[in-house]
Amino acid sequence: MAKPKKTVTGRVLHDPVKDKLRPIFPLDLSKCRTIDELVRAMGDTAYTGRQVGDAADVLEAMARDKDCFVVMTLAGALTVGKMGLIFCDLIESGIVKAIVSTGALMAHGLVEATGLSHFRYDPSKMDDAELFEAGYNRVYDSLEPETNLDHVEEVVDGILETWDAEEVVCSWKLHRKIGEYLKKHTSGRGILKSAYEHNVPVFVPAFSDSELGIDFALHKIARQRDKPPLLRFDPFEDFERFADTMMATKRMGIFTIGGGVPRNWSQQFGVYAELMARRGYKKVPLKRYNYGVRICPEPVHWGGLSGSTYTEAVSWGKFVPVAEGGRLAEVFDDATVALPLVAGAVLQRIGYFKAK
Repeated sequence: MAKPKKTVTGRVLHDPVKDKLRPIFPLDLSKCRTIDELVRAMGDTAYTGRQVGDAADVLEAMARDKDCFVVMTLAGALTVGKMGLIFCDLIESGIVKAIVSTGALMAHGLVEATGLSHFRYDPSKMDDAELFEAGYNRVYDSLEPETNLDHVEEVVDGILETWDAEEVVCSWKLHRKIGEYLKKHTSGRGILKSAYEHNVPVFVPAFSDSELGIDFALHKIARQRDKPPLLRFDPFEDFERFADTMMATKRMGIFTIGGGVPRNWSQQFGVYAELMARRGYKKVPLKRYNYGVRICPEPVHWGGLSGSTYTEAVSWGKFVPVAEGGRLAEVFDDATVALPLVAGAVLQRIGYFKAK
């Protein structure tokens, strides 16, 4: 095979076919009849469209790897954003084995699971001061009525009233109890109900920063007033349960929607394992995520964890480098746009909708 010749300017112009470069193609909507076909076609385009396609490929690899334990991390008000049933599908399909979330997302999801509604915000009707007086909490372009959150407190209070005071409370135990309540008392679907039915633990590391955390604090006040034994909340029960669960895995994958505390708390497991070994506390193997898919519009240059790249996390020992077999994909987009595409495509590929 003849080598490319130098041009008069000294450049050697290569043949992309001989260099085995992958071509990209125009998106032909006339050939896309399913979510999967659309996402596969997007993967052969450019920019964010290609990111969506690549993310679906990595999530599919996680789903098909029988030795991979997949953690889904959730941040932002995605249940108010009506993404809740997608999370149920990811649990019920068997893709997601554990969830790490913000507390607000679980509280709003509980509202949805008990049959209550969120509503569109119409700025022509009320400004924010008027919304407060009327008991409407605004989440960007949607409303969470305060009466919904009063109902959440009733549910949580009923569960805590029957809690054995000898048993320490932590987020995954409480969310399992809520899921059990939903299983017994509701007919619709919900994240915590699906998690309970499929034995998927739900961790909320910043538990006090949520409606459920406020409800626990109010319940404590009631116990101090009425004199029954106080309940003790220990966040390290969550930490240790998550660590033990992940330590038992062969391979790990993480599917991150947004960023924040759930992402960092989940990713720092690799750091924790390495420190236990290196500082002499316990002899454990190096544990890093083999797969990672992230959907988040946060740019990297702000310097926060929500926008940091997976390659940066490799430097912390949180992910297996691509050169060593790690598979990573990041989509810089609004989750309410990218998540239905990525999740929908993968659920179709593994035959979930047909099975349902």
